[in-house]
Amino acid sequence: MKSNSAPSPREPQQTTEAARELIELLEVLWERGRDMVSPTPVSASQLRVLYSLDREEGISLRTLGELLGSAPPSVSRMCDRLEALGFVQRLPSPVSRRQLELHLTAPGKAYLRDLRAQREEALLAVISAMSPTSRKALLRGLTGFHEALGEGTPMASSRPDTPLKDVSSA
Repeated sequence: MKSNSAPSPREPQQTTEAARELIELLEVLWERGRDMVSPTPVSASQLRVLYSLDREEGISLRTLGELLGSAPPSVSRMCDRLEALGFVQRLPSPVSRRQLELHLTAPGKAYLRDLRAQREEALLAVISAMSPTSRKALLRGLTGFHEALGEGTPMASSRPDTPLKDVSSA
């Protein structure tokens, strides 16, 4: 009797394809969530700005540009648009009069809170329909994926206050 313990050489490719398909489905789900939260159109790039400011309250335009990997003029335009929507506020820095700090406003924080709640509700509906065994396998896989990112990557450290829960609690 032959054991199937050794992974096939094609397994990483199949896993990559399955992950890509999942990400594409999540993007559709995310867009639905964004449409349900607010009639105000916020682009994916602007949403990244909101997420960044949620994690790094009071950062400068320059620091935000470095976090996003974007040029200062485009970051400034995104912030202009978000400021016009009432989601972002520029305030003088207490450290330097020449520098401005970026802050989420109460409506900006509410938008993110509502968006996250809407997305979590959509995910919960799907995950609740999975078998307990499948949910545990998904959690194990997501935990492994998170660990494989490593501590040195921006994605791994972007939300240190929300680590994946221990697999035993699933």
